[in-house]
Amino acid sequence: MWRTRAPTACVICRSLANSSYRIKRKSPLQNLHLASRSIHHPYYSSSKLQRPPLRISIQLFSSLNRLPLRKTKLLNVKYGYQFHRNFWLARLASRLLKIRYLILGSAVGGGYTAKKTYDQWKDMVPDLDEYKWIVPDFIWELDEHIDFEKLIKALPDADDLAKLLPDFDKIGESFTSLKGFFSPGYNLVSEVIGASDLLLLLGSPGETAFRATDQAYDNDKQYKKVSDKEKVDQLQEELLRTQLKYQRMLERLEKENKELRKLVLQRDDKGIHQRKLKKSLIDMYSEVLDILSDYDANYNTQDHLPRVVVVGDQSAGKTSVLEMIAQARIFPRGSGEMMTRSPVKVTLSEGPHHVALFKDSSREFDLTKEEDLAALRNEIEIRMRNSVKEGCTVSTETISLSVKGPGLQRMVLVDLPGVISTVTSGMAPDTKETIFSISKAYMQNPNAIILCIQDGSVDAERSIVTDLVSQMDPQGKRTIFVLTKVDLAEKNVASPNRIQQIIEGKLFPMKALGYFAVVTGKGNSSESIESIKEYEEEFFQNSKLLKTSMLKAHQVTTKNLSLAVSDCFWKMVRESVEQQADAFKATRFNLETEWKNNYPRLRELDRNELFEKAKNEILDEVISLTQVTPKHWEEILQKTLWERVSTHVIENIYLPAAQTMNSGTFNTTVDIKLKQWTDKQLPNKAVEVAWETLQEEFSRFMTEQKGKEHDDIFDKLKQAVKEESIKRHKWNERAEDSLRVIQHNALEDRSISDKQQWDAAIHFMEETLQSRLKDTESVIEDMVGPDWKKRWLYWIGRTKEQNIRNETKNELEKLIKCNEDHAAYLANDEVTTVRKNLEARGITVDPCLIKDTWHQIYRRYFLKTALNHCNLCRRGFYYYQRHFVDSELECNDIVLFWRIQRMLAITANTLRQQLTNTEVRRLEKNVKEVLEDFAEDNEKKVKLLTGKRVQLAEDLKKVREIQEKLEAFIEALHQEK
Repeated sequence: MWRTRAPTACVICRSLANSSYRIKRKSPLQNLHLASRSIHHPYYSSSKLQRPPLRISIQLFSSLNRLPLRKTKLLNVKYGYQFHRNFWLARLASRLLKIRYLILGSAVGGGYTAKKTYDQWKDMVPDLDEYKWIVPDFIWELDEHIDFEKLIKALPDADDLAKLLPDFDKIGESFTSLKGFFSPGYNLVSEVIGASDLLLLLGSPGETAFRATDQAYDNDKQYKKVSDKEKVDQLQEELLRTQLKYQRMLERLEKENKELRKLVLQRDDKGIHQRKLKKSLIDMYSEVLDILSDYDANYNTQDHLPRVVVVGDQSAGKTSVLEMIAQARIFPRGSGEMMTRSPVKVTLSEGPHHVALFKDSSREFDLTKEEDLAALRNEIEIRMRNSVKEGCTVSTETISLSVKGPGLQRMVLVDLPGVISTVTSGMAPDTKETIFSISKAYMQNPNAIILCIQDGSVDAERSIVTDLVSQMDPQGKRTIFVLTKVDLAEKNVASPNRIQQIIEGKLFPMKALGYFAVVTGKGNSSESIESIKEYEEEFFQNSKLLKTSMLKAHQVTTKNLSLAVSDCFWKMVRESVEQQADAFKATRFNLETEWKNNYPRLRELDRNELFEKAKNEILDEVISLTQVTPKHWEEILQKTLWERVSTHVIENIYLPAAQTMNSGTFNTTVDIKLKQWTDKQLPNKAVEVAWETLQEEFSRFMTEQKGKEHDDIFDKLKQAVKEESIKRHKWNERAEDSLRVIQHNALEDRSISDKQQWDAAIHFMEETLQSRLKDTESVIEDMVGPDWKKRWLYWIGRTKEQNIRNETKNELEKLIKCNEDHAAYLANDEVTTVRKNLEARGITVDPCLIKDTWHQIYRRYFLKTALNHCNLCRRGFYYYQRHFVDSELECNDIVLFWRIQRMLAITANTLRQQLTNTEVRRLEKNVKEVLEDFAEDNEKKVKLLTGKRVQLAEDLKKVREIQEKLEAFIEALHQEK
């Protein structure tokens, strides 16, 4: 192909000289270079080169064309002739001037291009001021508190550091071998470029250049036969060793930095430096999340503030990953059983000491001591079990834990119960669905970072959590995938490429921001965090996955994972916190507007403020018990006590004694009955009456409405406080013993000192007997039915039984009229007589009915007789003073009722003293204890203080607090930025 184009090239060469440079005669071929002749005219013979010199007249277009030309001479050269001119100095000066302009233009253009490139690079470099928040405040003040000269002197010398540096000679030899490896290619490229320059100059391809290219290619193929794989492996191993050396050096420096930061924080903690310590940023953020957690639990709302949600299958290693990040074994552990039964929020922050504490407790657990670690794990397990309701396996209640320590990454993590595929025995039937709902509730937060934990030692097809995560975050914009137990996976997996596919995100359908591989121990629960770290580093140093570049260095170890999660967390916080603050600001405005429209004249008191107000009212009402007058206490106690014991006195003491025939027997019977009553029943009955009286007065004060100031929202709380206080209160056990002695002495006294007391006793007896007579008349009326007046006026008739009882009553009244001194009981013959009399009139009566009717008839007769006797004894005080000598009048029953009346007065006075001096104060103490218990029991307060008004006020308080906390956090975030 190249030979067919040769004649055409000859024509082009001849026309080139004629047309371009106005050549009068044809230019000889001898003036062409040898390479050109061999390319364009391979058939031209070399014997034809011997030709006579030609004269050429050429008009030179130059700035020196006016100068006279000397006679040109042809100099002998190896391949032809060359012209020689005599004005070479002028031509040299002209070229030097051109070089000057070229250099000047190049300098100006190059400078402009360099400046533009510099500006572009400067714009591409990120603004490092935005990352100043990574460095704590005290770092900028280290030069004020630390002598760096002493620190520099303590650092190792240059010779020691040089020993840690890699062997650059070996690396240089490796690069020299690589240079030799690439040198044939470099020569090949140089030859191709040279041939291309010739082709461009001559305007036609040539055969000789391609022949040279083929020869260089053959040489290159021969060089490639040398084994280069070993050299590459050797270089890669050397680079890995160098990287490990630098890694160890970096770890040592980080450890020293950690100790230094710990010392600085301890100094700040002890107050050596007189500067005000601010609350850490992560603690402020954690407080906001705690408030939101309570707000969500009570009012079914969901916040969208970021937190790191840790999800995974059961026994996938979630807890172990969290412990590695927290650098402490803080969670309870079990072999195969479910240990995480409720969400656990862990707030990690930096501090001088490695400690942990709960949100609702002031106790600090020292994580450097095994005893405190065991106590912390036990406390977490107890809280989890207490949060689980009866009949359930897991709980939605969040346990809040704060962990502080030097070198910890600041973030908030939530450990969720592991996802299960099967409900086993001992679990609630809805356990699986409950765990799914809890996980979805946390992952539905669009700003939550999902830390998906996958067990690398089991088949990937058995994973449940990956499908759940892919549903919640299909694009993987907030998911970080973690493959645990990589050491077991490397041993068990037949194809290591499968692990590479997992880490590259090609095996699972889910997407993620980053993929990490970690080792969290050998499966021994007694391993320490330091031993696990050493094992993890040793494994990845010797792992084929890292040596064969299946895993990248930044994708392994929990330390890199912790840094990546912390960066993602704070990035999400900065992007979303202001939006959430605006949302709560709008919510606050809506709630305030609703309150103004519904409760314009009431203060915005939340549940705690309402409880405090109710507490003060209850305490005031308890204190008001001490202001009750003694007279009021004694009147109530005496009246209530007599109502309680009057039946016993009439039925068991007075009536049996009144059946005796003389006064001596009457007094003896009364004394015996009173002594038995005092020893067994009376003191206990008196204490019961006093306690009931105190309850009634306390209830009266608690339930009494106070006009416009009364707020019915407190009624349920007051009732609960009253019932619980009464339930807890117990009367003084010694009160009965002292009261028994006082009552016995009072009943033994028979001396009535004046006529006034005598008349009072008669009045007391008359009131008592009249009350009993009235009750007896009512009972008889119910037995026999209405009399003829009521039957005519109200058209009421008697029943058959009432007619029988009425006839029985009439027969018994006849019996009493015949014998006014009849005994209290009927004889059997008298019962038979009454029954036969009724049967004679066609009325069949049971003997029991006759006796029951007799009891009420005789009781009425006796009470009427006793009342008549009271009237006779009104003038008997004179005879009483003379001991009824020379008088047929006997008023021993009046003396009995005086003794009872005096005993009641003395007992009432004693009980009043016990109430005012002891029991009221004890009741007040019980009320305070109950109020304190209710104040600590939030569920109790929510149950007792309910209503739309309370809920609205509670919402307002929470939203305001959240907004204020968020604004303070945003301000601190901007200051740190």
